[in-house]
Amino acid sequence: MPLSEDQLIARHAPLVRRQALTLIGKLPASVELDDLMQAGMMGLLDAVRRYQQQADAQFETYAITRIRGAMLDELRSQDWLPRSVRSKARSIEEAIQTLRHRLLRPATESEIAEEMGMNLVDYQVLLEEARGVQVLMYEDLALHREDHDGEGALDAVATGQGNNPLDWLMREGLRSVLTEAIRNLPEREQLLLSLQFEQDLNQKEIAAVLGITEGRVSQLRSQAVARIRAWLSSHSWEPDADTDDYEHLL
Repeated sequence: MPLSEDQLIARHAPLVRRQALTLIGKLPASVELDDLMQAGMMGLLDAVRRYQQQADAQFETYAITRIRGAMLDELRSQDWLPRSVRSKARSIEEAIQTLRHRLLRPATESEIAEEMGMNLVDYQVLLEEARGVQVLMYEDLALHREDHDGEGALDAVATGQGNNPLDWLMREGLRSVLTEAIRNLPEREQLLLSLQFEQDLNQKEIAAVLGITEGRVSQLRSQAVARIRAWLSSHSWEPDADTDDYEHLL
């Protein structure tokens, strides 16, 4: 017998807390867990009301997508990330792109720091400050852009679904450029992303595998995403200056 709306919410409420705890570990201390959980519960309610049972679609998977999407919407609505931090993140991308064109290879951290007129320690601190930008970029790419019947943007790109030929070509183009961008990361940063997104390791586990601190994992992840964004920009996947829609892609 199908469960009622209240029964589904009660059964899957622990998903909300689990997703909130996972996300808040990547966010500044100013973000409240209760705010994320409240937004997540609204996402769960939305999932319960929208879900249509199918043989190849598990409710829990669908609910997680809606829960995390609601949490990301809440973060955006709060505008919790200072403009100064966004500006600093862009300055890293610009330096990386400039050096890539000049050196014809990925720049080292020291070279990026020098290009920005900073010492290495200050640059690494800046990477840590910029990590809040990376949260929305990564999560949006994997989960949030639900333009295709609840599919995440990455799934839509991978499957090339959609009736509009131009949309299909755009997604295929983005997929190709993203793949190329990741392939051109330094080996260590490729490994880090693989451990996080393919092996589903947490930050502590990644640190153990790479033999570095958790803080260093955060820095390298921020740098990897900055490199990918710089690569996309240099290959004509430009952000909208007014809406900052770039953050929806990466």
